[in-house]
Amino acid sequence: MAPAVIAAAGIAGTTGAAVAGHLPAADAVTLAGYAAGGAAVAVATSLAVLALLRRRSVVLQAAVAGLAPVLAVAIGVAAASLAMFISEHDLHALFVVLVAAGTVGVLSGVVLGRRVATAGKSLGVMARHLGEDGPGGDLSGRPGDSRAGAPSELASLARELETTSARLAEARAQTAAIEQSRRQLVAWVSHDLRTPLAGIRAMVEALDDGVVDDDETVSRYYRTMQREVDRLSGLVDDLFELSRIEAGALGLDLERVALDELVSEAVASASVIAGAKGIQLRGAVGEPSPVVELSTPEMARVVRNLLDNAIRHTPAGGTVWIEAGFDDGGAAAVVSVRDACGGIPENDLDHVFEMAYRGDAARTPGSAGAGLGLAVARGLVEAHQGTISVRNEGSGCRFMVRLPLSDGASQPT
Repeated sequence: MAPAVIAAAGIAGTTGAAVAGHLPAADAVTLAGYAAGGAAVAVATSLAVLALLRRRSVVLQAAVAGLAPVLAVAIGVAAASLAMFISEHDLHALFVVLVAAGTVGVLSGVVLGRRVATAGKSLGVMARHLGEDGPGGDLSGRPGDSRAGAPSELASLARELETTSARLAEARAQTAAIEQSRRQLVAWVSHDLRTPLAGIRAMVEALDDGVVDDDETVSRYYRTMQREVDRLSGLVDDLFELSRIEAGALGLDLERVALDELVSEAVASASVIAGAKGIQLRGAVGEPSPVVELSTPEMARVVRNLLDNAIRHTPAGGTVWIEAGFDDGGAAAVVSVRDACGGIPENDLDHVFEMAYRGDAARTPGSAGAGLGLAVARGLVEAHQGTISVRNEGSGCRFMVRLPLSDGASQPT
């Protein structure tokens, strides 16, 4: 296909030149034939040589390609000379010109080939170091990088490689962070399981051996075991819920729910725990109450986790508030829980919803859970197409859950 196209182009060019030179029609046709034949032979020869060199350096292939048009002209000139169109003196002069043109063509091909080869080596260096420079890393400083003189196509490919490298580095960093979080989670869960189980075993053995026999102590042991069993049950529930979230197997059963109902039930459920710690629990819902499409069990768990977290970190005599209403623009429903925990360090605010986050790598006596409650809350909120955030406010912090309003829901006026 290529020789035919080039030959046709040669015929067209020769015919145009002949017409412009006012040559007789017969001479024009003859010269066009010579040009077409020379072009076809030169192209066929060049393609055959390039096929033999297809696994060799691009510099050598570019040199052959640069010599091809000179070869086509040389064949055409030789044929025209045989047909007596060119004198012997003119032929010698043309030979000198063709040698010079051939030299220039070969050298031009070598220069172009070297540029392409150098750019190709630079791309190879970039490919070998993909993802090594961190998120947003720049590969341009790598040894051997020479994209400044690269053709636009290769420069574009280099930019794509750089973008891919940044994405790979970011994904690698995220994977490492997740793996670190999982290892930390396993360690903390193991501690949270081992410690209460050891306590339960000691109390059971004491009861079984008759070491403890007075009614008051026995009753206290049973209450303690019940409390530890409840705690372990909650931990297992959190782990199960987290596994469902990560597997995308929640299967939400959505229904229209007014948030005042959700808040009232949450306050009633958590008031006993709050009262036992000497904490006041207050609830408030704006008018009209936002209506949201949600899965009641899952969203109730979100609110319960937030309240448990607030009650756990609020000192006796403090107050925990749970409020529901619309955001400032009235485009979404907001459920917020405000505590008196003393605030969260600014550097930790972005990490409170991560698995196994506790704010301190060291365990503190009496702290419950393995840092799963807020991670579960985030997963459940995001499954409802919502967002969850936290900010320091006053003497504590405020957790805010934003949920899209149900179609046709009442909005503030």
